[in-house]
Amino acid sequence: MDPVSVGLLMALAGGAGGKAGRQAWAGLSTLARRPFRGVKETSEGSPATSGEGELSWLEEAPADQPRAQALSQALAARAAADGDFRSDLGQWHEPAMTFRVGEGRTTNHISGGTFHGPAVLAENISGGLTFTTLASGSTSPPDGEGDRGPHFQ
Repeated sequence: MDPVSVGLLMALAGGAGGKAGRQAWAGLSTLARRPFRGVKETSEGSPATSGEGELSWLEEAPADQPRAQALSQALAARAAADGDFRSDLGQWHEPAMTFRVGEGRTTNHISGGTFHGPAVLAENISGGLTFTTLASGSTSPPDGEGDRGPHFQ
């Protein structure tokens, strides 16, 4: 199983994703707080951790990258030591990876000139987008019609 992304952990701990993000964080919290059933040592011989302490530590400062890294490492070590945890973490991780946390983020910027008409700033648009604009310099549509603006599908 791939390690849990530090960016994902920081985003979820910080409340990203609204209700769905909070539910994902609660799910991870429940997993980390489950009794540890695996080997109590990592493959390097250091003591294995449940990840609960690292989870609480990250909750205190969600933007702290070293704390998120510590949680990611603790989760990976626990997954390596506990097959049931590895399976459950994988089931949690797959849908959680759908949260966009900065990788590939879209940046919109409009500058210069004078704009007449709508501007759409978006990362993803699904289901189509339609809007109507007025003729240049017009304040009302002629005979209730007006120029048709762009139609995106």
